[in-house]
Formats: sequence, C-alpha cells, structure tokens
Amino acid sequence: MTGDLRVDVIVRDIMARNPATLARNDTLDIADDVMSLGRIRHMPIVDEGSVVGIISQRDLFRSALVKALGYGSKTYKVLTKTIKLKEIMTVNVITISPDATVKEAARVMMEKKIGCLPVLEGENLVGIVTETDILRYVVEH
Repeated sequence: MTGDLRVDVIVRDIMARNPATLARNDTLDIADDVMSLGRIRHMPIVDEGSVVGIISQRDLFRSALVKALGYGSKTYKVLTKTIKLKEIMTVNVITISPDATVKEAARVMMEKKIGCLPVLEGENLVGIVTETDILRYVVEH
C-alpha cells in the first residue's frame, strides 16, 4: 500500500468524469460496439440531459440470448439493430452525489447489488463511479 486509507475521500475524487452515454432510442448493436471497443461495463442512458436509464454488460449478454437460440451472427447483427435500449435498460437508476463519501458509494453498491453509480450534481451527469474505481482507490492507498 502506498498510503493510509482515508475515510473522508469523496466520490468526486475517484469517479470517471464525463462518462460515455447513449440515448434511449439508440439500438443494441450501437451499445454493444461502443461498450466492447471502449471496454466499458456500464453506460448511462441520457435523454435531454437527464439520466433515464442505465445498461450494463450483463444486459447485453442477456439480450445476446437471441444468438444462443441458434441464429447465425449475421441474423444476430440484424436483430440487434431492431432492439432499442429503452427496451432493455434499467429505468430506476440509483445515483449518488459527487460529495458523498466513497464509503457511502460502496455501501449503496453492496446493498443494491449494483456495479456502478452515475454521479449527479443536481440533475446533471458529471461522472460515474464503479466497483473498479473503489477497488483501485483501496489498492493504491
């Protein structure tokens, strides 16, 4: 460890700023491409500046069941172009303030069994904090 683990560290100190987002009418193939290329596991869905949903890599895997049902990759790609994110996204998004403590963020993620929290300042999305961000902080401090 490189230092003492401070209990007063806030989400703003460890969050990823300006996260990639998608719109509710974007399609599953776009989300799959963006998330795969960017090695992103969670993406907020934004409509007119407000977070209206979130999708995770798990949501994409679930939607990939179509592929597992015996469709070829060409048919799968065609089908994913027809599925809008609003059809698969989680809509009751749990968020956190940038001024909340990292401990509180970790507690919320554990209690709700979720892997990330969009960070809102007022109604504005300013970042995202993930399990990996918290683990990175713990390992580095």
